[in-house]
Parts: sequence; C-alpha cells; structure tokens
Amino acid sequence: MSLTFHWFLPTYGDSRDIVGGGHGVPIGTAGGARPASVAYLGQIARTAEQLGFAGALTPTGAWCEDAWLSTAMLTEVTERLKFLVAFRPGLLSPTLAAQMASTFQRLSGGRLLLNVVTGGESAEQRSYGDFLDKDARYARADEFLHVVRSLWRGETVDHDGAHVRVEGARLTRVPDPVPPVYFGGSSAAALPVAVRHSDAYLTWGEPPAQVAGKLDRVRGLAAEAGRELRYGIRLHVISRDTAEEAWAQARKLLDGIPEADVRAVQEGLRRSESEGQRRMLDLHGGSRDGLEVSPNLWAGFGLVRGGAGTALVGSHTEVADRIAEYHALGLDEFILSGHPHLEEAYWFGEGVLPILRRRGLWRHPAGDPAADAPATVPFSPQPVPARV
Repeated sequence: MSLTFHWFLPTYGDSRDIVGGGHGVPIGTAGGARPASVAYLGQIARTAEQLGFAGALTPTGAWCEDAWLSTAMLTEVTERLKFLVAFRPGLLSPTLAAQMASTFQRLSGGRLLLNVVTGGESAEQRSYGDFLDKDARYARADEFLHVVRSLWRGETVDHDGAHVRVEGARLTRVPDPVPPVYFGGSSAAALPVAVRHSDAYLTWGEPPAQVAGKLDRVRGLAAEAGRELRYGIRLHVISRDTAEEAWAQARKLLDGIPEADVRAVQEGLRRSESEGQRRMLDLHGGSRDGLEVSPNLWAGFGLVRGGAGTALVGSHTEVADRIAEYHALGLDEFILSGHPHLEEAYWFGEGVLPILRRRGLWRHPAGDPAADAPATVPFSPQPVPARV
C-alpha cells in the first residue's frame, strides 16, 4: 500500500517561530506573524496539492478559525486536495453534522475527511456550553457517531440515549462517498469508541516502541469488534539537505523563547485532561535537555505548544528512514506540519517524498509527475543529472 501524506493548515496564524495554541495554551505564545487569511491558507493548500499531499488537517478550538468554514472556502482555490476537518461531537446535533458532511461532499466533489475531537479541556468545553466531563464526552461521541453513520447509510433514526436524542432523523441525500472518520485518543474511554466508529486511528508522534504498544492495544480491540482500521500518526517535521542544517533549525526555534514562557506553557499543559497530552509531556519533562527522545524524533515543539509535540528532524534520507520505520509498525497515513508551513511543505515535498517514491513507498496522488527527471539544457549534448 502506498503511504498517504497530509499537511496542516495553521488557521491560527503562521510564523518562522513555533506558534503556540491548543490544550490550554493561548494562541501566540511563541509567535504568529502571518495571519490566517484565505489568501495565505490557500497558498499553503495549493502548495501541498502540487507537492503530492493527499489532504490537509484543519484544527478545531477557540484558538483558531472555524474548520468547516475555512475549508469550505479553500475548496474554491484547490482542485484535488482533501480537507481533514476537525470537529467536536456535542457542539452541534448529529443530524446537522451528518447533513453538513453530506453537503460538503457534494459541493466539493468528495473532498471531505472528518477528524473527531471530543475535547480534552473541560474549561474550553464549558465556554461552548458543554458541561460534561471527559468520560461522558466520549460516551456522547459514541452515541453521536452511531446516529451519524446510521444517517449516512440512508436509515431513518430514532435514538433516545443518555446524551443524544433524535426522532425520525433522516437525510434527504446521503454523502457519496461517505467521508472517512479519523479518531485519536489514548485513554481507556477513547479506545472503544475509536474502534467502533473510526476508519483510521491516529496517534501523536511517540517513539516507535510506544507507538507499537498503543497500536497493539487498538488492533486487539478492533479484532474483538470485528473491524479492521487504518492507522496514522501526527508529527511535525524539519527536513534539510543535511542533518546539521535540520538540527540547527530545530535549535533556532527554541533559542529565542524565554525560559519563563516555557514554564508557563508547561504549567498550563499539566492541567490538561488529555491522556495523549500527558504522554507528550512525559517525553521531555519540561526540560530543554535530552529532547531527541528517539533517533531523529525531537520533543522540542511540546515545550511551547499543546497537542502534537514531536518532530522528525534530520536529513531527507534520515526522515525517510524514520517514516519507513513507522510504516513497518503498520502506520500508513502521516499528518505533518512545520513552521512556517509554506516553506516546510517544500522542504519535505521536494526532499523526502522523492526518496520514498524511489523506494516504492509512495506515489503522487495525481499520477507520477516527472519531478525527478533530468533537466534538459538547450544545446547540451547530455541531460543534467537529477539531484539525489
């Protein structure tokens, strides 16, 4: 199976520095010089599309622009790129969510992917009018997704549950194709919901041994439920022509951040209810020392932002090697990002993806563009060799 790569749309703004946000971290903690305009996000989306990314993840939360509206606008400035829209069950009705997804599929030509986010911070959830605790939010997501998937199958749904109630719910038009559902979560409450309703289970970028253990648990639960899932991983990336250049860039991202800012972010993140966030914090312990927690896996992002906190750092070949290592564990989808997102998309797309293509691990979604073909110089008897 060919690997699938997705990029990221920074709907909270972008910068040459790490931009904070998410899981209790206020936006702009560590920068944010490029506003999240349609023009700039469209530039990133078109770049990702041209380079061979299949889709782009858009986050959800009070700290960023709305994912549904942002991506709906960006379908007009792209042709093929799919949008992995993060949304939170419980902040809208399941019937409305199913209808919105169906409309998005028809009007975009089938370019919607859905990332279910239950919400890891009760304080933020309460600001939206949601007063359930974490375990109850997963229980609600279970009922919510049951209703949504039933509607997508064209059924008329009556459901009277602990958290979701609908009568005679039905869609006039079902989505075609049905959007794939992506689901993360590391807690005991999250995993059963993930295996019942998701098409792809996502993990944040932990060292391979930890990822392998988590995937084993999910596979076991999925087998008990009679289901087979795809598996993906969410990572940042800093890829350069040489390892020295990549690590210099990683150090530069943290060099200008005062230690007081790091402590403030870490204090906020330690209050997070997210099990995945706790696992991210455990990788670095709030210290700048020993941030390479596995070969080419750097935990520096997690010092100053919530959510995904690790990056693949190294030469293009080293990054390709680490991706192949994760793939050997059963991961087929990679959701990547980098600061700034426009330039880092080019570094990865022009540096790493050609290596993976030559290894037979990836092919461009639009075919096989001749990006690596030798350049033809006028009046030269021999073509210029392709860059390796």
